[in-house]
Amino acid sequence: MSLSAEYIVTSLQELYGESVTGADIRAWCAMNGSNYQTVTNKIADYKVGRGKWNLTIQEKLEQTYQAPPAMPTVEQNLIPDKDDTFVKFGNLGDLKKIIQSRLFYPTFITGLSGNGKTLSVEQACAQLGRELIRVNITIETDEDDLIGGFRLVDGATVWHNGPVIEALERGAILLLDEVDLASNKILCLQSILEGKGVFLKKIGRYVKPTKGFNVFATANTKGKGSEDGRFIGTNVLNEAFLERFPVTFEQSYPTPATEQKILEGIALDLGVEDRDFCKRLVDWADIIRKTFYDGGIDEIISTRRLVHIIRAFSIFKDKAKAIQVCVSRFDDETKQSFLELYDKVDADFVMPIDGQEIN
Repeated sequence: MSLSAEYIVTSLQELYGESVTGADIRAWCAMNGSNYQTVTNKIADYKVGRGKWNLTIQEKLEQTYQAPPAMPTVEQNLIPDKDDTFVKFGNLGDLKKIIQSRLFYPTFITGLSGNGKTLSVEQACAQLGRELIRVNITIETDEDDLIGGFRLVDGATVWHNGPVIEALERGAILLLDEVDLASNKILCLQSILEGKGVFLKKIGRYVKPTKGFNVFATANTKGKGSEDGRFIGTNVLNEAFLERFPVTFEQSYPTPATEQKILEGIALDLGVEDRDFCKRLVDWADIIRKTFYDGGIDEIISTRRLVHIIRAFSIFKDKAKAIQVCVSRFDDETKQSFLELYDKVDADFVMPIDGQEIN
């Protein structure tokens, strides 16, 4: 199999760094079953002396970097849209103060699912007119996804900035969403979380943060994994990574009064005028949460789930069906207990018969 010069250079850099010797290349050839003469011919542009190669000085690479990125993100407006139904609650005031300060102050936000962690950061930026770049983290997220890499554009290999570099250069807010799903590859952000910028080793360029740049991270855990198994896939994050976040905000569900305002606003926006339904949903969720916190049940109704029910009601025009289809994600026993509880909260509720389709 013929190996490209780019692959050879990248592989050598990972093993030996930017400067390699003939001995390094011979060792690499032995590991990869390649011919020494063939390999050195392919990287001839990097040769700086007898038996010496510098893997960062190729003129073609510099020309490649000067080419436009695959997508000119600098031309996009990255300020989030204001949500007219958004109701201020939780840590919004503190988040806005941090963003307004324009100081580099990485912030970690933790809390149960569906309680507005991400939305709070988004709407804080929307209200302050600040650009936001959101990155959804997974176990597969790596340096290429975050920092950037080479992309093939119109037959040419072009360097393309990743979201982290875009946020650094624009002085934008970088949101690492669901950061506790990350692997140890997230450690490529260590220097950035110190406010020092990052050196792009593939193109030999140092990027300094523009004033106003900051990092927010959201997670369902505190980076210590999920002991109860509720958040499968979350990982124990490196302690040095977590230590680079000076503050951690614990986000709770909104109070019943605030949650009712949220539901009423969304319902009105959807053309649904039923304040009693919103009130009963909030009371129902509050009872379930108290039971959950006391250890009586293993599942919980989130604010997001209540919003799902309101949206379902606007579609199906049937309260029973809206609730049933939105709690069907739970196991049968939990689903039935939730429906029975709502039946007690709402005297007008008609309990759906198990197995019967609601029209």
